[in-house]
Amino acid sequence: MVRLDFALSAPQSAFRVAPLTVDIAFRLKEIARTAVPDLPDRVIAATALVLGFPLVTRDGRIRASNVETIW
Repeated sequence: MVRLDFALSAPQSAFRVAPLTVDIAFRLKEIARTAVPDLPDRVIAATALVLGFPLVTRDGRIRASNVETIW
């Protein structure tokens, strides 16, 4: 946990905490429940859509969705 705290608080860190926003909640409907059944995974995918970032994952269900993925 100390390493995570350090990574998130270091000024030059590339890591950022992304709060759950209304925009993310609205984008959830773009991630089909049939494709990605787990709500936490859909929230992560919708967050990537809102932020405009590709998602680093090897989750086959997320990779098969409309979210740009790496890996």
